[in-house]
Amino acid sequence: MKSGKILIVLLALMLSVFFTGIAMAGTLTDIVNRGELRVAVQSGVAPFAFVDKNGKHTGSMVDFAQEMANRMGVKLKILDFDWDGLIPAVLSGKADILAADMTPTLKRALKVTFIDPWYEVQPCIFTQTNAPYKTIADVNKPNVTVGVLLGSTGEQKVKKYLPKAKVKAYKGSGRMVVQALVAGRIDAGVNDDLAVLTVLPDFPPHSIRLLDKRLGHGKDPLCFAVRPDSVNLWQWTNLFFKTIRRDGTYDKNINYWMKSTAWKKDH
Repeated sequence: MKSGKILIVLLALMLSVFFTGIAMAGTLTDIVNRGELRVAVQSGVAPFAFVDKNGKHTGSMVDFAQEMANRMGVKLKILDFDWDGLIPAVLSGKADILAADMTPTLKRALKVTFIDPWYEVQPCIFTQTNAPYKTIADVNKPNVTVGVLLGSTGEQKVKKYLPKAKVKAYKGSGRMVVQALVAGRIDAGVNDDLAVLTVLPDFPPHSIRLLDKRLGHGKDPLCFAVRPDSVNLWQWTNLFFKTIRRDGTYDKNINYWMKSTAWKKDH
């Protein structure tokens, strides 16, 4: 290869490394420079993220996001989206990070990069208490309609484990599926156990029961997510969760929001 061509190739490699470095540090640098961390959430999903009685965004993930902003030395800006708008919000640059009760999947990972799991939930089937269904086989029938959230992993689990049942997808939060069940528009619902148990106090007592908490194999991890080019933010957020697990901040959050109902009287 002639020296001129070698020089061009080397220059191209140097530029590639240079711009890659800019992309890797870009999002985190932008956050610090603008003085604001923009976080995409889906409100209405207590105890993860919701608007409380005072009109304030709160919840486990909102508290984590606020702690992130505090440790970055910037302000927090919460941006509210429907479930199917969360990933587009991050990809478009409207939000820096996605904080939702989202399970990482290979399909979603084609678009965004997931942070290491911060919590795990158990998929479950729930029905009205007086419904005749007792096993998964009872629900897996053509005359049974199962409600799920549009675009959720629950929707995929129904297709896999309840292939004979009819599926009705709802756009919004898990509360809508419970509402549909109580109203008799569906025969059963599939969602994470925590999402179901959290909203039950808002409905008539003993109106809903969990049919089988072992839908699928094991628990589902929940993860925050960033754009694929936000490598530095991805690394920083993973370090953030490792740090707060060591200093007790993580346990304080989980014990309050996930393992108790104390937050209900406060918010």
